[in-house]
Amino acid sequence: MLQRKIDKILDNWAVKSKKKALFLEGARQVGKTTSIRALGHRHYKHFIEINFIKKPSAKRAFDGDLDANTIILNLSAMGFGPFVPGETLVFFDEIQECPNARASIKFLVEDGAYDYAESGSLLGIHYKGDENSEEEIGEIPSIPVGSEETVEMYPLDFEEFLMALGMTTEILGVLRHSYDTMKTVPDFIHEQVMRRYAQYLAVGGLPEVVSNFVENRDFTFTLKAQNDLISGYRKDISKYAGKDKVLVKRVFDSIPSQLAKQDKRFVLADLEHGASRRKYADPTQWLIDAGMAYYAIQTNALSLPLSNVENRRLYKLYLLDTGMLCNMSLPRQHFAVMNGNLDINEGALAENFVAAELVKKGYPLHYFDQKSKHELDFVLPGNEGIIILEVKSGGNYRKHASLDYVLQHDSTMISDAVVLCNSNVTTADRIHYLPLYMAMFM
Repeated sequence: MLQRKIDKILDNWAVKSKKKALFLEGARQVGKTTSIRALGHRHYKHFIEINFIKKPSAKRAFDGDLDANTIILNLSAMGFGPFVPGETLVFFDEIQECPNARASIKFLVEDGAYDYAESGSLLGIHYKGDENSEEEIGEIPSIPVGSEETVEMYPLDFEEFLMALGMTTEILGVLRHSYDTMKTVPDFIHEQVMRRYAQYLAVGGLPEVVSNFVENRDFTFTLKAQNDLISGYRKDISKYAGKDKVLVKRVFDSIPSQLAKQDKRFVLADLEHGASRRKYADPTQWLIDAGMAYYAIQTNALSLPLSNVENRRLYKLYLLDTGMLCNMSLPRQHFAVMNGNLDINEGALAENFVAAELVKKGYPLHYFDQKSKHELDFVLPGNEGIIILEVKSGGNYRKHASLDYVLQHDSTMISDAVVLCNSNVTTADRIHYLPLYMAMFM
């Protein structure tokens, strides 16, 4: 079973004496159900799983009164159980399919007899009701404010990928020490991790895909799992995006080609002639809400907070998973990517990799663009100022005119300047050059 960092967060929740319901949110197929099942087996004598997609009849338990006694009686009459006070974790999976179950959490938590965990995808989309959905799901009666502890889950980050491939904690400690001290990584370790980084660009971090890659020598199993998951995301768009499904698919399918451009900015005119922001705002937001894509918003000033200097009309879109991007943009080129023999679109893969690592660390994504003259890939809020990240996948990583310019003209606002590249750790002229894989420590 894959090691996930989120398990420690879930363990901390489980040992609290008085707790809210655990609500694990994230895109489909990132491992939410697996992690909660493992949590149940680690900490509880009894674990009850109710999946509202696999067993839609369970929704009827929430059709009447939402008091705890009635709900537990209904569920036990349906064959779920045993419900043993103080020893039971009740897991509502795919809870977006049963709005009344989500609304009942407040009363179930107040009752205090059992612990509750919830998992769901596309929640914001479902609970908008029939306006955006072709199914009669309806709106949630009330969001259980104050009764849930929300935890966001993502695909495996690069450090988790390394652990899945058997990299020891000692080697990971060496890498972390090199990052903290800005000291060179031993060459044999650096070369090994760079090979793993190239593999991660092609494989990505979706658990099912990673498991197939680890367990099977035949890469066709990995590729099939990747294709199936991408197909599943497309089916979700068709099923849940309602009247906007054609536009949502158009945006989703356009992300690889938009990232292949030099500036990587998402341009609506590339979708269709005369495309308007008004027409595509909701379809694009649908992908963000579904966790399938991430926004990076443009800022034209290096000033904190970055949210005050955003221009939300200009943005980039990244896919949630680099392996998905590789599959969609470079079909049948996985071998070349994994062996570092690909120059075309490598910049898009590298930048998407960094974007996804930053999101997993909780950073809002911004890029800097000053009248198309000076562009910086990522600008982040730091403790002492702004952190600039430039992503360079090619050999000429010391050429960075825009970074040089802002260091000369806006140096008081910049606390750190980092170039993520293929080289080992080094520092020159205020700029730290770090291996691309060290985005996992940012």
